[in-house]
Amino acid sequence: MTAGATGVGSLPGADAREAAKTATGSFEDFPYLPELPARGPGADMIGRSLGLLVDLYAHVEPSGWRVSDRPGRDTRRARSWLGEDLDALEEFTQGYTGRLKVQAVGPWTLASALELHGGEAVLQDAGACRDLAASLAEGLRGHLADVRKRVPGAEIVLQYDEPSLTAVLRGRVRSASGYRTYRAVDRQVVESALRDLFSVHDGEVVVHSCAPDVPFALLRRAGAAAVSFDFSLLTEREDDAIGEAVEGGMKLFAGVVPGTDGPLSDPGGSVMGVRKLWRRLGLAPGTLAESVVVTPSCGLAGASPAYARAVQAHCVRAARSLADNPE
Repeated sequence: MTAGATGVGSLPGADAREAAKTATGSFEDFPYLPELPARGPGADMIGRSLGLLVDLYAHVEPSGWRVSDRPGRDTRRARSWLGEDLDALEEFTQGYTGRLKVQAVGPWTLASALELHGGEAVLQDAGACRDLAASLAEGLRGHLADVRKRVPGAEIVLQYDEPSLTAVLRGRVRSASGYRTYRAVDRQVVESALRDLFSVHDGEVVVHSCAPDVPFALLRRAGAAAVSFDFSLLTEREDDAIGEAVEGGMKLFAGVVPGTDGPLSDPGGSVMGVRKLWRRLGLAPGTLAESVVVTPSCGLAGASPAYARAVQAHCVRAARSLADNPE
């Protein structure tokens, strides 16, 4: 993977063709399959991934997504929207060769968000967590095969969205009542489930989290090739883990451009923090371009369409600045 820029996943609006045009036009060297949560339940991050599951179904309750016994309207809607998005992506990637990123919610964030019949999260039931992860793995195999068929020249990069991962590891996911939290899941159990899911894809796997305290070391051990994170949440406490990860060959998808409307600094200024991190870690500036991919800090669903387009163009310019002036 060489220097570059890409998006995180979500975009504002509800027009699949417009979103695909933006994602492929902004990132000519590293496009991604956009998500459009504004369309409603089933187009959201969780619902979209639940639509991928095999022999496991979910529907929307007032409290969120809940396990169903059979596929219903919500599952059909999620699958239909994903199909629409893939059709649009296929249209705008005719003849494309190179990296292409697709996103799915990882097993632990999914287990934190999906409710069992009784209303508690799947997270509280170890057996249900295993079933959910196995169903997701099966669904992703089919999804990746479909993407390969539609964009045969693509080198697919699979991104797992795991914003709840740190909360799962620290026992901070709230129960249905909100009065207690679920017990922390053992780190080895978490790592093992991730390793199994990462092996679904024989290409590069990225894990995205825009929460603080991303577990870099655990993700590296589980086999992630890259971690995507909100750079502004990084603290010097994480320096050692990041230094070891980079030296071990891990890439950083650095979210350096704000995901919601606001003034944009000059592209060089946006990656100043990355250069400073490299100096602090004592890493060779020449390795910056091959180790870092520039992204927005998180998805762009909450941004205006004009800002979303501007941010993506800005990421490309910032990546170029990083490659041209690593010092």
